[in-house]
Amino acid sequence: MKDIVIVGGGFAGVWAALGAAGQIIEHEADVKITVVSKDSYLNVRPRFYEKDPTALRTPLAPTLDPIDVEFVKGKIVSIDTTAQTVELAEAEVRTKFLSYDRVILATGSELKELPIPGLAEHGWNIDTYEAAIAFDQHLRMTLQSSFTPGHNTFVIIGGGFTGIELATEMRERITEHSGTMIAKNARVILVERASMVGPDLGTNPRPAVEEALRKADIEVKLGMSVDAVSSDSVTISSGETISTRTVVSAAGIQATALHKQPPASRDELGRVVTDDNLRVVGVRNVFAAGDAARAYVDDEHLALMSCQHAMEMGKFAGHNAACDLLGLPLRPYRQPIYLTCIDLGRSGALFTSGWDRQIQKTGDDAKDLKRQINTQWIYPPVGTREEILAAVAMPPKETEEVSIAN
Repeated sequence: MKDIVIVGGGFAGVWAALGAAGQIIEHEADVKITVVSKDSYLNVRPRFYEKDPTALRTPLAPTLDPIDVEFVKGKIVSIDTTAQTVELAEAEVRTKFLSYDRVILATGSELKELPIPGLAEHGWNIDTYEAAIAFDQHLRMTLQSSFTPGHNTFVIIGGGFTGIELATEMRERITEHSGTMIAKNARVILVERASMVGPDLGTNPRPAVEEALRKADIEVKLGMSVDAVSSDSVTISSGETISTRTVVSAAGIQATALHKQPPASRDELGRVVTDDNLRVVGVRNVFAAGDAARAYVDDEHLALMSCQHAMEMGKFAGHNAACDLLGLPLRPYRQPIYLTCIDLGRSGALFTSGWDRQIQKTGDDAKDLKRQINTQWIYPPVGTREEILAAVAMPPKETEEVSIAN
């Protein structure tokens, strides 16, 4: 029996397992597929700006068990591409080695550590399931401390996708914990180093985003950065010190440190360079997908660190790893259709198409679409083996269709 090991159980890892299983089952091959992750749940990271993060995860077993994919829970320690083994710690006590014939790197990304004094000690984020829960608990406790200076002031660092969605949703989250009046009187501040909000969004959607921030009564401080954070205040580059108990970092992500181990070329975000078939360049029998991979979606554009690209890329990586092992033709990864849907809180949402982000829907119509994406489309399929594999079948070669997600 041969082995395909998928390192990581996020969007790219789960869809890699689905892509590989489709080929292994179709060809009745004697190949074992194993997903390795520290968590037996898929954490729905794109939704962590929402309230009640405890509900924002889904178990892996209903998806993996029907397609005979084994799940191994453990913390990945190292990947030895010479010995072709993955080392992991189970329950932080025992060490286990998994041998592979093909391995898929799908260990995702992590929040960048900003060199801001006091941020690590006093700041919060919503990058992981645990961090999102901790932030929500802090939010509830802080709002209940009405006698504490700064209890009702919230500073968000970073005016990108996550920062915008968290800022426009913040009053709903405050309302949940302390009521409408407290939420109405709260001070929500978004700090962005660039001279414009959403610097990566482009010019087309920006007016709608700026209007949504205005309607949500968000103070936007552009061309500024946070210089220091303490337990009860934040100092920004203008020299202003703001009394607050809540500073949230949403200032970008990078590939996880685990990607430093394979002897491969990487880009400025730490992603390993792949060829068109998602093989890691210069490393034998290693594929990569999702936020781990620097891969082109077409002849011009690189995949973004988003579940939209992670899901489809994972499917192609799994398919190709299995085909490579079985001596079958590989499929070049292509995902030419690019769509964006960003939540704007009480202003609804914004749905765009193309890399220039032409606006297709706004307001409530876009919000309905965003809800479908967040609650249905980005979740892995469940059901019988046949239903699961049908839901993730590879697109026809002449039209590479994609999932819609932010």
